[in-house]
Amino acid sequence: MTWQQIHEMDQQLTLSLNSIHSSVTDPVMMFFSSIPVWIPMYVIVAVFLFIRLGWKKALVAIASIALTFLLCDQIANLFKDGIARLRPCHDSFMVGEGLRILEGKGGLYGFFSGHASNSFGFAVSSSMAFRNDRRLKYRGYSAWIFFWASMVSISRVFVGKHYIGDVVTGVIFGTILGLAAGFAARAIIKRLKR
Repeated sequence: MTWQQIHEMDQQLTLSLNSIHSSVTDPVMMFFSSIPVWIPMYVIVAVFLFIRLGWKKALVAIASIALTFLLCDQIANLFKDGIARLRPCHDSFMVGEGLRILEGKGGLYGFFSGHASNSFGFAVSSSMAFRNDRRLKYRGYSAWIFFWASMVSISRVFVGKHYIGDVVTGVIFGTILGLAAGFAARAIIKRLKR
């Protein structure tokens, strides 16, 4: 399969998913796509990390989460500029085929999705951070945060900003970077215990 065939398949899948609209789904997807909505959740997670881990371990955990976020964001930007794949909302073919655009178009390029990368990086690294507290399992938190990351990621297709391929690649990068930062934080926390 050639890159052109993969791109065309991505276009068709994106148009199919983007075409699912209603008075219920549109506001929900715009809500999950909006970055300012995330900030209170980040603050709450940080507060609970301090409560559950103590200040030293929490600082290490929060530093690993922040590093994940920074790396996800900057690597996504490098790829966007380096690969220069137009966002579907800037692609005349996609717009002509009926792509619905629910928010501003943003930058020209979209491969890969920084929202997907950041949200999954945050989900993985914060879940691993809470596991440094052996008293609780945090299954409820993990279920919520991965649901949230999935909704953020898929919302980017619904609002017309990204192809499905952009999102899947972002999820993969975010997961890998979140795991790397989470394991690094765990190793540092083990040293602190000694």
